[in-house]
This record gives sequence, C-alpha cells and structure tokens, in this order.
Amino acid sequence: MSDPSDIHGGGMFSRLKAGLAKTRELLFMNVEAVARGIGPVDGIVLDQLEEALILADVGADLSQEYVGALRAAWRRGELPDTEALRARLRGMVADTLAPRMIPLKVVPPYPFVVLVVGVNGVGKTTTIGKVASALRAEGRTVLLAAADTFRAAAIGQLAVWAERTGADIVRHKEGADSSAVAFDAVRAAKARGTHVVLVDTAGRLHTKSHLMEEVRKIVRVLGKEIPGAPHEVLLVLDATGGRNAIA
Repeated sequence: MSDPSDIHGGGMFSRLKAGLAKTRELLFMNVEAVARGIGPVDGIVLDQLEEALILADVGADLSQEYVGALRAAWRRGELPDTEALRARLRGMVADTLAPRMIPLKVVPPYPFVVLVVGVNGVGKTTTIGKVASALRAEGRTVLLAAADTFRAAAIGQLAVWAERTGADIVRHKEGADSSAVAFDAVRAAKARGTHVVLVDTAGRLHTKSHLMEEVRKIVRVLGKEIPGAPHEVLLVLDATGGRNAIA
C-alpha cells in the first residue's frame, strides 16, 4: 500500500495539489486574458471578468459578489488599472477561503462520535486516519469503527491507520452489517472510556435509496446507544470536482 501522506511522490496529496493547481491556473489564466497587461479598468473589463470567473467554476452568485464589489471600488477610483484589479481580486479570494477552515471541536460527554460519509473514492478512510493522528497528538484516545464493510481492503486500510496512529479499532468481517459495527464500536468506546469514535462508512450516492437507508440506520443505532450521536458528521468531498461536489 502506498503512503497517502507522500506529497512528493504519486500519493493522494500530490494528485490533489496538481488538480488544484490546474483550477488555479484556469481561473487566473482567464482573468489574465481579460485584464491583460496594465491598462485602464472599465465596465467592459468588469463584465468580461465576471464571465471568466463563472467559466472557471467560481459560481454565479460568488462571481457576481466579487464583480459587484470590484465595480463599486472602480467607481470610487480605487482601481486605476488592471494590475490593481488583479491584486484586489486575489485578496478577495483569499478572504473568502480563510474563514472556512473550522476546527473539529471535541467536547464531553465522551465518547464524542464522528460519522464520516461521502461518495466512493474521495478519501474518507484516509481523512479518518489524518483526523485520528491529529486527535492523538492532542492526547485524546481514539477508536476507529470499520463500518465500510463493502469495499475490498477497506477494513485492512483502516487497520493500518489504527496501527499508525495508536488508535483502537472495532471491525467485523467483510460484508457484515455496518450498523452492527457502529454499535459494537460505541459500546467498546463507552467501556474503555475512549474520547472519540470515528465511524468509517461505505461510499454512497444520495440517489441510491437503499444505501441512504443504511446510513440512516447507522445514525439511529448510534443515537440509541449514545443520545445525540453522531455529534458531528464529516462529509468528505473531492475538491477537484468543483462546485458539482456541493450541488
């Protein structure tokens, strides 16, 4: 198994970095095409900029918000040329992204249960490993629930993360009832006084009713054993999918 933390080789993060680089290049290539060189800003340039942002998958609402603010700044005389326009836009994008980094708040009573969901192949199990590592670094005890009982090698992959991070793991055989795994995991966590339970699940699309019912069953089982559980649900998305990921 390749090391997913390898950001220099062919690991997940190198591919993610490459995908995001393409998105960044597309965005600013379109912007540069609109605001080429250093010249005056006018209404036509701003209209073309809005179109470039939408084509770069920024989204209609956010594109209009950006261009509306830029248009107001232009009218106030704050954007004398396209170089100033590009600099202002870069700052706006940075300001938009910064507040989205929200830490996971683990609070008592314990165990604090986190359900991890998402479609196939977005990195749910790897995300669980990273979260477990961060929690262990904070001195918290962690138990991983291998409730993805369908994907080949999913249980083994989670076991590797448990070993790497020093977390406990509850697992059944491949093809077992995922809600039974979740139940046994929270039972074990309660008995051991574990701080956090991270529940891995199989990939599923929202259009598959039987799979959605399965995850609803997991939620019911968790809530019955620990009132209020799951206390947090992490939806793992592939950023390279653009706005389709949250559509």
